Amino acid sequence: MLALPCVLLVVLGAFLWSGQVQPLQPAAQPPAPREAMVDVLDGPGGAERVQIDVTLHSPVDTPAPAILLAHGFGGSKADTAEQARELVGRGFTVLTYSARGFGRSTGQIALNSPDYEVADARQLLDWLARQPEVLRDRDGDPRVGVTGASYGGALALMLAGTDPRVDAISPVMTYNDLGQALLPNSASQVRIGGATPAGGSFNPEGVFKQAWTGLLFSAGGAPRPTPGTPLTCGNFMPAVCAAYSEVAQYGRASQQTLDLLAKSSPKTYNSRVTQPTLLVQGERDTLFGLDQSDANARQISAAGGEVKTIWFAGGHDGNPPGPEVRGRIADWFAFHLGGVPPVPDPGSGFQFDIAGRPQRDGDIPVRTMTAPSYPGLRDSRTPRYSMPLEGPVTPVINPPGGSPAATSALPGAGQVLDAAGSLGQSLARDLPGQVAVFRTQPLEEQTLISGTPRTRLAIAAVPGQSQPTDAVLFAKLYDVGPDGKRQLLGNAVSPLHISNVPADGSPVEFDVALPGVVHPIETGHRIELAVATTDQAYALPREPSAHLVALAGDRSVSIPSVRAASSSAGSVPVGPLVGIGLVFVLALLLRVISAIRRKFTDDPDARMAETPLVISGLTKSYPGKKAAVDDLSFRVERGQIVGLLGPNGAGKTTTLRMLLGLLRPTRGEVRIFGHRLQAGAPVLSRVGALVESPGFLPHLSGLDNLRHYWAATGRPMLRAHLDEVLQISGLENSAKRKVRTYSQGMKQRLAIAQAMLGLPELLVLDEPTNGLDPPQIHQMREILRRYAATGRAVLVSSHLLAEVEQTCTHVIVMQNGTLVAEGSVADIMAANGEATFKVDDPEEAAEALRTIEGLGLVEIEDDLVHADLAGHKAAIAVNVLVASGVSVHQVGPRRRLEDAFLQLVGEEQR
Repeated sequence: MLALPCVLLVVLGAFLWSGQVQPLQPAAQPPAPREAMVDVLDGPGGAERVQIDVTLHSPVDTPAPAILLAHGFGGSKADTAEQARELVGRGFTVLTYSARGFGRSTGQIALNSPDYEVADARQLLDWLARQPEVLRDRDGDPRVGVTGASYGGALALMLAGTDPRVDAISPVMTYNDLGQALLPNSASQVRIGGATPAGGSFNPEGVFKQAWTGLLFSAGGAPRPTPGTPLTCGNFMPAVCAAYSEVAQYGRASQQTLDLLAKSSPKTYNSRVTQPTLLVQGERDTLFGLDQSDANARQISAAGGEVKTIWFAGGHDGNPPGPEVRGRIADWFAFHLGGVPPVPDPGSGFQFDIAGRPQRDGDIPVRTMTAPSYPGLRDSRTPRYSMPLEGPVTPVINPPGGSPAATSALPGAGQVLDAAGSLGQSLARDLPGQVAVFRTQPLEEQTLISGTPRTRLAIAAVPGQSQPTDAVLFAKLYDVGPDGKRQLLGNAVSPLHISNVPADGSPVEFDVALPGVVHPIETGHRIELAVATTDQAYALPREPSAHLVALAGDRSVSIPSVRAASSSAGSVPVGPLVGIGLVFVLALLLRVISAIRRKFTDDPDARMAETPLVISGLTKSYPGKKAAVDDLSFRVERGQIVGLLGPNGAGKTTTLRMLLGLLRPTRGEVRIFGHRLQAGAPVLSRVGALVESPGFLPHLSGLDNLRHYWAATGRPMLRAHLDEVLQISGLENSAKRKVRTYSQGMKQRLAIAQAMLGLPELLVLDEPTNGLDPPQIHQMREILRRYAATGRAVLVSSHLLAEVEQTCTHVIVMQNGTLVAEGSVADIMAANGEATFKVDDPEEAAEALRTIEGLGLVEIEDDLVHADLAGHKAAIAVNVLVASGVSVHQVGPRRRLEDAFLQLVGEEQR
């Protein structure tokens, strides 16, 4: 009666869990996207006409709030089509477009210039305001949000700072200062302050990020046939091309180039951004790091704008934002633009991801943390912890031409390296003579780095060396495990340009903003600060130099650690919760029913209270097959060591599984100390078992494996009798070694020790001597004898007949699932009446035995006399021998247990 409701509950829970309860009516489909080429006028004075390739995606119900969706550098509107469909599903009208110089749009790339790309975007808002699918706040003013990644994210910020019609924005993995992003300098001779978690050091005279910049320039596409444009400039505006050529050739930027980059940077416009802003930044990003997002947050907050910040486990060196992050962006616009259905206020808090190690399938497990606000904007400062560093003053050299150079990461190759496993970490290499290393002591507790660590260093010229007065260094942090394995945090480095280093060897001190990361440092690990002279991702000084690098200030590294609580992503899904609740109620109901059944079916028999095991009529059959066990009955008494024998397929393992409650018998019963056995019966706590090899944790010691196993039973550790068990199993001297170092025999002894935990009154062992050598088998024999001598009982299934003969007191023989014979070992071996006498005078003994009437054949073998007693008791024969003056040293059955076994189960088993 219970089965049908259970099935219905499980099926209903599964449907609710998966969210697959289908509506009665099919949902209406949105109209097909509408393509267009929009004419815009841009450039100084609006004198240049270009065409922008756009696609308008509309929802079913219009007019609706609009989203302007910008793409990343080197892409086109096709890259944003998937996100556009998701936003349409949330009820927005979405305009995707290819920026000038990309896709089918005309014009040249001006690098988000306010005169070009930003002006184009303002005219796209004009075009949106004329479309009937778009909700308007007033004539010419569409209700619109702007989002985009990287290049498109900067466009969102700059458009919001120059056009008040923008109602909300969500820039994704973008920059604040393009000059600092491409020519960073993380060294400051004044103290780096700031209360936010990822504030960096945006100092001038940075080090050219040539690998990333080269990739970006190559994404500018093939040159278009514009008269007078150099072919080497691709599709870039001449001013942009000249700026790149200058920096690529000389490794530094002129003021004209810096002014161009500043004009194309959100930092110039953030003071006018007051719209609600959701900043989404990648934690794995060596192009636009967390410090760029931090600067945007500080500037927009200072302008009075509402800011929410999300750091996700991805970026230009990892995965782009996934469905969860894109869902949060949609929620942001749904609330601030008035989407349908309405959503709760997403607030202005702070969320960041803690990423685990990449799995074999490429997935990265992520835990999301939530804080009520981004620290340091309007409330308390970010907590920081000082970790003392150790290390001597170290000379470092920059080789001529900057080669060979250290490696940190391949720009943009994070996903590939994750899939390659340890290859990603093997790329991080520092070269001898080029690096100074400083370390903390092993951490006593886990520490979470969430932001930009800081330290203070000193540099001095080596006197007598002819070298430039400026120095270039690269600082980075490693997570170093107890085994010496090093992980470069963020696969990132902080370039340092220190000017005017005195030639006389006087030190120059400076603060360092290290790469912003989110990374937990585990207990027992060290933090290692490496300061190198080279890195292949950057333009390096061509002149050779030698400097001394040392710790300065308080000789420590300052670690930011934001106080946050673990949270789930997105809103709480009601369907899965209901499904979980139903499954929980069902499990509770089944547990109650099981407890009631045990209470009324236990029916303890007081007459068997002291008998460890009684099996009566035990049968296990399967439909269409011969019974595996058929009407089996036997007993195991205290003090006995009972051997369970039988050929393969006799039903021994099936019997053991049933008497341990692992299989339910078809008929019959098992009683343990008088209690009828049920699955999970409390009386099983008095039984220890080794039926199959247990799976030990190889990285733990044998002792820890035993402790964890016993702790899982919920019983007090003192009742485990660990010391006694280790002594019995012979593992006293190796219990603290890791299991991975154990031989097969030691693992088998550990398995037997696990079965003996708590010194159970009934010990059930299946092939306990597997993997043991002869001395260990002998030791195991003595262990079992001592164990049974205490009044406990042992049931052993084994195929080693010689060991059963020497170890067991009683034997049970099975064949084809039935009982063939049972009794003491001596009785089984003597069943045919033949006996052997060891005597001092075999000839005299043989003559004396032949005088017994009815005695069978008598044979002599060395000092042994074999006789067929033909039903006579051995004691009669001994009396006759003694009366004849023969000394009898030993009496026993003639045949071995193997002979008796083969006779019982059939000669074909030989």
